[in-house]
Amino acid sequence: MTTSRPDAKYADKAQQSDSDLLRQIHAGKADAFTALYRRHQGPLYRFALLRCGSSDAAADIVQEAFMGLLNGRLNYDPLRGQLQHFLFGVARNLALKLDEARRRQPAAPVAPEPHDDEAELEQAMEAACEAFGPLARLLDNETAEEVRRALALLPPHYRDPVILYELHDMSYQEIADICQVDLGTVRSRLSRGRAALAKRLHALRPAHLA
Repeated sequence: MTTSRPDAKYADKAQQSDSDLLRQIHAGKADAFTALYRRHQGPLYRFALLRCGSSDAAADIVQEAFMGLLNGRLNYDPLRGQLQHFLFGVARNLALKLDEARRRQPAAPVAPEPHDDEAELEQAMEAACEAFGPLARLLDNETAEEVRRALALLPPHYRDPVILYELHDMSYQEIADICQVDLGTVRSRLSRGRAALAKRLHALRPAHLA
C-alpha cells in the first residue's frame, strides 16, 4: 500500500493566490486555511516576536490575526493591498495595545535623543554594518539574542520600520501603509531607528572580538 506525504494534499493550494484561499476559507474549507496559515505564519510570527520580545505574546498575536481572518472579523479587502501587508498591520496594532499596557507600568524616565544630522545617522549605521554584517544574518548566528535585546530597547515607533525594512525587505511605501504614516515619517524613523540600533550593536563588538 502506498501512502502520500501529509503535505501532499496542500501542494495544489500552495500555487493558489491568497484571495482564492480566502474564498475557500469562507466556504468552509479547512485545508485552505491551513495552506494560508503555513504561507504567512512564519514571517508574521518573526515580526511579532521581534516587535514584542516575547514568544508568548507573538504567538497570541499570530493566533488573533488568523482567527480574525477565519471568522471574518478583520474584513480584509484584497483591493486595498496584499494580505501579508494587512496581517503585518494587524500584528502591529495588536502590539501597540501591548505597548499601552506596558506604559501603564512605572518606568524609569528616558532622556530624549539628541538631534543628529541625517548624514551622521547613516554613518553610524554603516559603521555597525561593517562591524557585524546585515541584521538578518546577525539574527541567525550566535549574536541573535543580543540583537533581539537591542531591538527590544528601541522605541516602538523606531522598532517597527527597522524590523520591516531590514528583516522583511519592505519598501518605504509598504512600511508607510502598514504603520499608517507618511513616507517622510518612515524615512525619519527608519534612519533614527537604525542609528540607535547601530550604537547598541557597536557596543557588542568588544565582547565578540575578544
